[in-house]
Amino acid sequence: MTRRSIPKRAAIVTAAALAAVGTFAAGVSLAGSQDEAEPSKKQIAGLFDTWNAALQTGDSEKVADLYAKDAVLLPTVSNKIRTDRAEIVDYFDHFLENKPVGTKVETIVDVLDSNTAIDTGVYEFTLTDPENGKKRVVKARYTYEYEKRGGQWKIVNHHSSAMPEG
Repeated sequence: MTRRSIPKRAAIVTAAALAAVGTFAAGVSLAGSQDEAEPSKKQIAGLFDTWNAALQTGDSEKVADLYAKDAVLLPTVSNKIRTDRAEIVDYFDHFLENKPVGTKVETIVDVLDSNTAIDTGVYEFTLTDPENGKKRVVKARYTYEYEKRGGQWKIVNHHSSAMPEG
C-alpha cells in the first residue's frame, strides 16, 4: 500500500464506524422512548379490586365503564357472549341483583408490555338470592385481558366460567 491509501482507508473505516454507532444510538433512542414503564404484576392484579368495588356499587354502568368499547365478555352465569356496551350493561343489570362479592383464590399475571397485560386464575363469588337472602358461593376460572387506552386500563376481554364438577 502506498502512504496515500492508508489515510484514505482509515477515513472510510472511521466514517463507517461512526455511521454504525449513530444508527445504533438512534435505535436505542427509539426503543427506549416508551411513554411509561411496564406496570407491576401487583398493579395489574389490583385492577380486579377496582372491578370488584364497581360491583359493590350495584351500578351496571359503572362496571361497564371499566370495559373497552370493543370488549368481549364471556360471563360466568350467562350463555350469551357480550360484545358491546349495551350487552355488558344488560349482563351486569342481572348479575348485580345477586349482590356479588368476589375474592381471588389464585392469580397469575403476565405483563406483556407497558400497555397490555393478562390476569388469569380462580375466584369465588358470594351471591345472595334477592328473593330469600340465601347466600351461595360460586367458584370460577377467569381471564382478564387489559389494555391501556387513553391513559386508562380497560378490560378488552373477560372470560369467566364456573369450575367444572369433580
